Amino acid sequence: MGGSGGSGSHREQPVAESTRALVVTGLLLLTCASGVVDALCYFSLDQVFAGNMTGNVLFLGFALVGEAGNPVNNGIAVLGFLVGATAAGRLVPHGRRDVVPTSTLWTLAGGTTFAALLCGAWVLAGDLGTGGTLAVSALLSVVMGSQLNAVKPIGNANITTVVVTGTLGNLARDSRLAGAPPDVHSNWVDRSLAVVALALGAAAGAALDRRVSPAAALGLAVVLMLAGAAVLLVVRRRQLTARRAALQAG
Repeated sequence: MGGSGGSGSHREQPVAESTRALVVTGLLLLTCASGVVDALCYFSLDQVFAGNMTGNVLFLGFALVGEAGNPVNNGIAVLGFLVGATAAGRLVPHGRRDVVPTSTLWTLAGGTTFAALLCGAWVLAGDLGTGGTLAVSALLSVVMGSQLNAVKPIGNANITTVVVTGTLGNLARDSRLAGAPPDVHSNWVDRSLAVVALALGAAAGAALDRRVSPAAALGLAVVLMLAGAAVLLVVRRRQLTARRAALQAG
């Protein structure tokens, strides 16, 4: 009996670790998508960000002294982000959950679908014009705001999927160079991967936007969003299976 129990615990640990790895993978895919979106927004939507609200707020500050290109666009992006974040805050449960909520998956699926529709409309429209630029900026910001809060119940604060300012700060703060005690777990791998994912997404988005088309860059973002949501769906199924197995064992 004892040997059997030990064997079971050894089997459970790798399963838990593989599930955690899938969670990280899903979040990193979404982070990479955010980098793509912000790159195409900056280059093709008049220096605006859909996910990086710090940048938009700075541009609004520059506008106070007449040093901004299109503060209206930046302001609309901030409002769109707040709308998306608020909507996701209403739909997705607060606090950490042991199982990825269905509302998280539906919110991510909705954002992905919305981005795909925008991509198609952009291809058909070609030149957006001033009104189209403002509309796409606002709508993509809604998607990014909803994504940010959709993943909150997953509980990995090291990968927010949208920005990495806090991630970099925490990475430095919990390092030995900063005097953190040896027993402090810095989660440096997750944090470092989040930074790399955002940078790679930005690079890919800029390359596609400049060398192919903004719609092509948005298409890549849609694929990454879809892949991230799909991975988290697999995570949810694994978590539910593990929960049922634990209840049966109890």
